[in-house]
Amino acid sequence: MSGVPRLVIAAPGSGTGKTTVATGLMAALAERGMRVSPHKVGPDYIDPGYHSLATGRPGRNLDPWLTSEDLVGPLFRHGSAGSDLAVVEGVMGLFDGVAASPGGPGRHGHFASTAHVARLLDAPVVLVVDAAGQGQSVAALVHGFASYDTRIRLGGVILNRLSSDRHEEICRGALEDAGVPVFGAIRKAGEIETPSRHLGLIPVAERRAEAVRTAELLAALVAGSCDLDALVRLARSAPASPGPVWSPAEAVREDGAEPDGARTRIAVAGGAAFTFGYAEHVELLEAAGAEVVTFDPLHDEALPEGTRGIVVPGGFPEVYASDLSANVPLREQVAGFGGPIAAECAGLLYLGRELDGLPMCGVLDTTARMTSRLTLGYRDAVAVTDTVLTREGERFRGHEFHRTVCTPPDRPAFRWRGGADGYASGGVLATYLHLHWAGSPRLAGRFVAAARRAAHPATQ
Repeated sequence: MSGVPRLVIAAPGSGTGKTTVATGLMAALAERGMRVSPHKVGPDYIDPGYHSLATGRPGRNLDPWLTSEDLVGPLFRHGSAGSDLAVVEGVMGLFDGVAASPGGPGRHGHFASTAHVARLLDAPVVLVVDAAGQGQSVAALVHGFASYDTRIRLGGVILNRLSSDRHEEICRGALEDAGVPVFGAIRKAGEIETPSRHLGLIPVAERRAEAVRTAELLAALVAGSCDLDALVRLARSAPASPGPVWSPAEAVREDGAEPDGARTRIAVAGGAAFTFGYAEHVELLEAAGAEVVTFDPLHDEALPEGTRGIVVPGGFPEVYASDLSANVPLREQVAGFGGPIAAECAGLLYLGRELDGLPMCGVLDTTARMTSRLTLGYRDAVAVTDTVLTREGERFRGHEFHRTVCTPPDRPAFRWRGGADGYASGGVLATYLHLHWAGSPRLAGRFVAAARRAAHPATQ
C-alpha cells in the first residue's frame, strides 16, 4: 500500500493555534468533498473528538511510546485506508517529546515528538506560528526550526494572530526572503474560542451542538485565510510509503487469541462522562470475538442485556459525580456484576466507594477526590501481579493524565520508577494508567476470554 497524501500540522509550542488550524483544515477539506483521515500525535483523547466531528471518520492517535515506532506506519495506513488525504495534528512543540527512546537514546532524538512521527510517516510539516508581537523575527524563528533537524521537511507556515494588513505584509515578506512558503494568515479577530477546563478542551460529547457549530466556524476561518489548494499540493508531494497495514484480526491472532466464532457481549461505558478511548480498542475486542455495545452510566439504569464483561474508559466523572451517584440502579448492578471489568482513570473513580464524598459503585475499596495538582506523563510500568489483563513481570508503556487522587491500594498492580498504581480484585483491574491496546493486543484476547469464562454475570 503506497499510503495517502498527508501533512503534519505542527507549532513551535503549545497554545499557538495548531488545533484550530488542524481541525479547521480537516473540516474545510471535508466540505470540499474530500475523504479526510484525521490523526493526532500523542495520547490526547479530546482533540480527536473534534477531528472526528470535522471529518466523519474516527480520530486516531499516533504514539511511538504507547505502541512502538514500528507500529506508527501500519496504524496510520490502517486508519487512513480509503481516504483522499490525511491531516496529522502534532503535540506541544515540534520537537517536544520524551528525551530518549524506551531503550535508551534513540536515533530520532526526542522520542514520540511531532517531529519523530513526521519522520516515521515521511510527511511534510506545516508550522503554525503565533505572530503576535513579532515582525521580521518570525523568519528567524522558522529558520531555527527548519535547520534544527534537516530530516524534517518543513513545507511552509501558517501565520496566526496577525493584527493588521501591515503586520501580515512584514511577516510574509520576511518569510519569503528566507524562502519559506506562507500557506495562510489568520487575524486575531478571526480567532474562535473553544471552551476548556482542567484537562484541556471540553470534549465533543459534552457540547455536541456547540461543537458542530465550532467545526463549521473553523472550516470557514481556515478556508478564508489559507490556500487550501497549495496545502493539498503539499500533502500530495509526500513520497509513497509502502509497508504493512495494521490489522486487528492479525494482531490478536499473533498474540495468541483464538476467536471461536461465538460473540461475547462486552459493554463499554460512554456518554459525556467517559469519552477517553482509542478506536483500536474496540476493533481489537471485536477481532478477539467480542460484540461491543455501549452504555451511558449517566442515563442507563441497566447494563445491556447479556453483558459478559465491562470496560470503563477515562473521561470526566468528577464533573458528573452527582449524576453518576444518583443512578443507583446501575451502580448496584455494576457492584454485583460477576464478569470481568477493566477500567482506566475515570473508570477507576467510578468503581471506587466514593468520589468527592459521593457514593460510586463500591467495586473497589478506595475513595477519590479532586486536587489542584495535575499528574501527567509517560510511564514505563511493570505488572507486579497477575490480573484479568496482565501477567506478573510483563512490561507496559502507559500514560497518566488526571487531577484526582485515590487512597492507595494495599498491593498495586503496576510499578514504575517513582510510582505505583493499579487496583486488582478478582476479575477487576482498575488503574490510572492509560494503555494503548494496539501495543499489547493480548489485552483484548485475555479480556474476551475471561468474559467468555464468566460463570454468572448479573445480566445473564
